[in-house]
Amino acid sequence: MIDINALKFDKNGLIPAIVQDAVTKEVLTLAYMNKESLRISMEKGLTCFWSRSRQRLWLKGETSGNYQHIVAITADCDNDALTVLVHPDGPACHTGTRSCFTHDLWESETEHPFSYEMLMELIAGRKTEKKEGSYTTYLFEKGLDKILKKVGEECTEVIIAAKAEDKKETIYEIADLTYHVMVLMIEAGISLEDIHKELASRHVIDKKVKQEKMT
Repeated sequence: MIDINALKFDKNGLIPAIVQDAVTKEVLTLAYMNKESLRISMEKGLTCFWSRSRQRLWLKGETSGNYQHIVAITADCDNDALTVLVHPDGPACHTGTRSCFTHDLWESETEHPFSYEMLMELIAGRKTEKKEGSYTTYLFEKGLDKILKKVGEECTEVIIAAKAEDKKETIYEIADLTYHVMVLMIEAGISLEDIHKELASRHVIDKKVKQEKMT
């Protein structure tokens, strides 16, 4: 842990803070903090910025209710910029969008973005807006028993590939299993956030157990 005094604020006493969703790592906004707003942020566990336009402290959510609960704050290698991981209560942008970064400027023709969240949205869309010829839609139409059968089959395929010590095939089969588990999650009304919270709670428990063993 570094001391707040080790940070390098600019000539106006400010440091840029990149705010990201703690679960998805999506960039929500770029704002600025001074020493006072940073201290408030750490004391309250809520993002507090310095508004350059209004020239005053600004606790995010104080008027909108869209608070950002801080998970961690990290400085870069030069100590002149911060990333702030948060659990947001609502949109980060004053326009009402989840993120302030919504205006596409350029996109590669060969490289394409991927996230589990995007895949979950696509799978969910195949359930609500059925698409002819879609394998995902087919699974939803067949129902829970079919989905469970596929999950079971893919588990077996992972075991066979791993037992054969075939890394490439194991990766392929784990990807298949992941997809089918996500289909099951949509069918069962389970979100990625639900899984994240469960794993996070286990991490805390594991941490406590390790500490107890050390003492």
